[in-house]
Parts: sequence; C-alpha cells; structure tokens
Amino acid sequence: MTRPHLSSTDTSNDSKNDSKRPKDPFSIRKNAQGTPQNQWALFLWMTFAILLVFYYLQGVEQQTQVDLAYSDFLQAVESEHIEEVTLRGQSVEGRFTESGREAMNAGEAETFETTRPVIESDRLLERLEQNGIQVSARPVEPPWWQQILINALPWILFLGLLFWFWGRMQQRMMANGGGPFSMGKSQARQVQSEDSNVRLDDLAGSENAKREVTEVVDFLKNPERYRSLGARIPRGVLMMGPPGTGKTLLGKAVAGEAEVPFFSISGSEFIEMFVGVGASRVRDLFKEAKKQAPSVVFIDELDSIGRSRGAGMGGGHDEREQTLNQILAELDGFEKDASVVVLAATNRPDVLDKALLRPGRFDRKVTLENPHRDARRRILEVHTRKMPLADDVDLERLAEMTVGFSGADLANLANEAALEAGRNKQDKIDWDCFSDARDRELLGEAKDVGLSNAERHIVAYHEAGHALLAYLLPKADPLEKVTVLPRSQALGVTAQMPNEERYNMGEAYLRDRITVMFGGRLAESVVFDEVSSGAENDIEQATQLARRMIARWGMNRRLGPVTFAQSQEHFFLGKEMAQQREFGESTASLVDEEIRELLNSLEDRGRKLLKENRQALDALASALEKHETLETNEIRETLNGLVPERDGDHKGNDNNANGNKE
Repeated sequence: MTRPHLSSTDTSNDSKNDSKRPKDPFSIRKNAQGTPQNQWALFLWMTFAILLVFYYLQGVEQQTQVDLAYSDFLQAVESEHIEEVTLRGQSVEGRFTESGREAMNAGEAETFETTRPVIESDRLLERLEQNGIQVSARPVEPPWWQQILINALPWILFLGLLFWFWGRMQQRMMANGGGPFSMGKSQARQVQSEDSNVRLDDLAGSENAKREVTEVVDFLKNPERYRSLGARIPRGVLMMGPPGTGKTLLGKAVAGEAEVPFFSISGSEFIEMFVGVGASRVRDLFKEAKKQAPSVVFIDELDSIGRSRGAGMGGGHDEREQTLNQILAELDGFEKDASVVVLAATNRPDVLDKALLRPGRFDRKVTLENPHRDARRRILEVHTRKMPLADDVDLERLAEMTVGFSGADLANLANEAALEAGRNKQDKIDWDCFSDARDRELLGEAKDVGLSNAERHIVAYHEAGHALLAYLLPKADPLEKVTVLPRSQALGVTAQMPNEERYNMGEAYLRDRITVMFGGRLAESVVFDEVSSGAENDIEQATQLARRMIARWGMNRRLGPVTFAQSQEHFFLGKEMAQQREFGESTASLVDEEIRELLNSLEDRGRKLLKENRQALDALASALEKHETLETNEIRETLNGLVPERDGDHKGNDNNANGNKE
C-alpha cells in the first residue's frame, strides 16, 4: 500500500472449566524456606546471635580484670607493683608487674581497673611520674551497648546485603517455581476473560482475521458440533502482517472473548542462558494447556524462536533451535481429539522455519494488512469514542488523509490530537488538533533552525520545484501541503497524498513520481545555475525506484521482462555471506547504463517543464517565502492562470493488473 510521498530538502549526509483448573497455575510459588518473611526472620535471628557473641566476648574480657579500690591503687603505685596505667576520663586501667599481681592477690588477672576522684588529677600524675610508671591517655569509651553496635554494625550491614542479594537472585531464578529445579517451568500467563479489557468489537478493519479466530474459539466452545460433521480442529493459526496492524491486539481480544483457558507468552520468554531450559518451558506450557483443554495458547513474536534451523553462526545446536524443535514436536504430538489451539503472531514470516509453516502445525495463515479507507474510519471511531470531539471533526475526511497508516499509527494520531488539545487548554479536540497531529506523524517534528535569508530563498525554490512538477504531471499524486518550515531532518517538505490505496503501480505513474523527486534539484539548477546538497535524499529515492523498475519489474525494452535483482535472502539466516550475482558483468553494466539513461531522461523532462513554467515557479516560491506553508487550495490559487488547470485530482492514476505492490 502506498504511503504519502514526501520530498524534502536534506540537511545531513471466566470459563466453563473453572472448577477443574487451578486458580493460578502460573503464579509465583515459593516454598517455606524461600518466602521473604522466613528470610527476614532468619536475618533477625542471625543479627541477634552476632550481638550476643560480642556481648559475651566483652564479658570474657572484663573477667580478666580486677577492680581495685582507689586507696589500694595508690598503695600499689607507691610499692612499685604497677607497670603501666591508662587514663580514660575518671577511669584508670593498668597492668600489674609480676610481683605486683602476687602482692595484690590478683590471681590470673594481669590488669586492673579503678576510678579516681576528680580532685586527684594533678596529684595522681605527680605520683605516677615519681614512681616511674608509664602513663597513657585514651578518650572516654562509650557504653557497652554502643561498643557492641560499633563493632557489630559492619557485620550486620554485610549480612543484610547478603540476604538481600540472595532474595533477589531467588526471585529472578525461581520466578515461577519453588526452587532452582523449577527454572524449566513455563512463564506463560493465564488470562481470564474478565481480566482482559479488549474485545473483538474494539478491532476494526480486520474482519477476515476476526472471522478466522472467532471460528476457532467457537470450535473450542462447541467442539461436538464440528466433530459431528467430520471437521478437525486446526492445530495452529499464524497471524502475519507488518508492525502495527493489530496482531497482538487480536490475541488480546481472543483472550477477552474466549470462555476457555488462555495462555499468553512471548517467544523470547522461552530462551534462557542455560541449555535446555527453553525446551523444558515449551513442554511445561503444552502440558498445562492439554491438562486444561479445551484451551488456547498465544505466542507473540514467534520469529524470535522460529527462525530457520541451521542458520547463522550459532549452528544447529544452540538453545533457540532446541526450543524450536520442541515446539515442532509438541504441535505434532497433540492427541487426535485434543482441543488445544496455538495462536502465533509475527511480522517476519519470511524468516520462519518451513517445518513450522506446514499444514498440521499451522493450518491457517491470516494476513493482516494496513487498513483501507472505510477500515481507517472505523478504527478512528474506536479510538475517539471516549474523546470529546468538536463539531468540525470529520473522521471520513481524516480517513482519506491517512492513506497507508496502520492501526497503531491511527491510535497514535488520536492520542497526539488529544495531547495537542491539552497543550492548548481546549475543552474539545477540534480539526486543527488532528491536522497538526497528522503533520507531526507524517512530516516529523517541527524544529527551530535559524536559516539565513539566502538559505531560506533556496529552500523555497527547492520545494516550489517539487510542488510545481507534482501539480503539472498528470499521473503524479495530488499535492497535500508544501512547507519551508524545518521538520525532522528536512529544511522543507512537499507532501503528496494519493486519493486511494494503491496496490500496484504502472510505469507512467513511476516516471512521474521520479520526475517530482528531481523537482527540487532542477529548480535550484534553473534559478541559481547550481545545485546544493539538499537533494541527497531525493536522488537516493529516485535511484532506488529506477533500479526496481529496470532490474526487478522489467520496465525496459533493451533488458526485457527479466529480473536482475540479487538474492533477497536475509544475511542472518546464514546464506552466502558474499552473494553472487546470477548475471554477468556486461549485463550489470547494461543495467547501470539503463538506470542512468532513465534518470537523465526524466531529469531533462522535468527541467523543460520548469523552464516553460518559470513564472509559476517564481510565484510559488515567493508565496512560500511569504506564508511558509501552503495548503492545497492556496497552491491552486497561486498557480491560477499561470499553468493549465489540473484534470480533476487524477483519480485512477493507474490500474495495471500485473503491477507490483510497494
């Protein structure tokens, strides 16, 4: 489906089985030793033990000291029975000599402790000096409980950190089990219908996909009706499509609609650093699903584990491939009447293993595309039904202006419009909010760039060249808006909006499209006799499109209906690292020559048109410099009388039956 074409100036190089099923088979389970309450209780007991040990050690130390009366201490000083003393506030601690310990009847104690009066400070020091006793001083010690805390606190903190780290490791390694042996348990989440706030009514524009999954769910709810007709339940339904088309949302809607157990898991949740864990989780998931059958298993992002086996540098024995092998075995291992359906979603069906896609595993393949106009309108109605819209909001017109938008793009568009109204302190969301939100998503975020007058003049002519050729060429998409206000990575933008979805493109349309791409560069050349670096992105897009026309789509008489494109195999699938061309050097040179000739001829055509309509080019550039942004009506008014009137809006530009989709 064709997205709007942008030409820009570049600036850079509840269930029936509730009674039979466990309430929460995939909830976090912990054994008695692994509960956080028991862990912290153990931590408190160990802290108490540490404090008790420190208290005991201090008591033992105190038992080795003798308490002396101060008078006995003075007598011991005079008798030279003391070797050294330590003064700590009013406390005096010291050590006996060998003879002093016997004389003072200290027994095995080598040290003593006494308390001196305050008035004895100077006299005591004189006595100690006269008797040659070594004197030292220490600061006053804190109470015993403070000493214990000071000495034990580092150990308590270390122990607490150890228990915290232990608990965190248990939570990560045993998130869905009772111990390290339960790492292979499935991490799938069981979703009840009442727990999901998404229903099939919330999905618009995916009627075929909704019909497919609704039929599967109906089979699970009423299997006997289908079996009586000889029908077999589909093993799997693979939902494919580009990002944002609603694959995951469809899975959530099935969870909301189903009256059977619904297990949801992402493909990446199977993979673990330990070999065999992914396969074990697959076995556990399907075991639970079969135990509660009929049931539905939803695997999101299947390509994360379903890529072709034996691909890449991982070989055929890595964890991802073993997980895929187990999925293949489980899909084949269903009993004949087992009512288990696997829903899977991916936006990369081209990289999936062929064995995964064959009938009997994924019997149905549902493709979700970007929505058409009516579907876009219904999607916008869903996303805006709770929004206060102003009277000037026309969702039909907005759907016409959003060709190529996916469902996710439209949801973001509605949200951006609401944010814009909030920034403007409006009570309702008006049309200007939606228009600004569409420009933000389509053209990029506006940025403040200080351009000089000369640069602004060049940018105006550049965008005027794009716009004028888009207006003149009969097969080109109609103009939507032209602006010289810098947005995203561009200094200016010319937006073309097709009137309808384009599923194939004819040669005439492609030629006009390339010519419009050259419009900015040609306008600079015609007006200033030189070109700037602002056309880099235009040249790149034009070259890519011309190469597709000649080398892939057969739009060249000399080369004929032959494709000369190189293999489109994905590098990471382990194909040839240096891909060889399937054609010779002379053919490659001819392809390059035809591409160059096509681009040169289209450039000459565009230059001729601009020179013939130089007055219109000057008028359009002048209007852009003055107003900065021109809408469709303003462009038509500016060019009125200067160029021929366009024949309608060029609806039905091309309808080749064998065209190519882009």
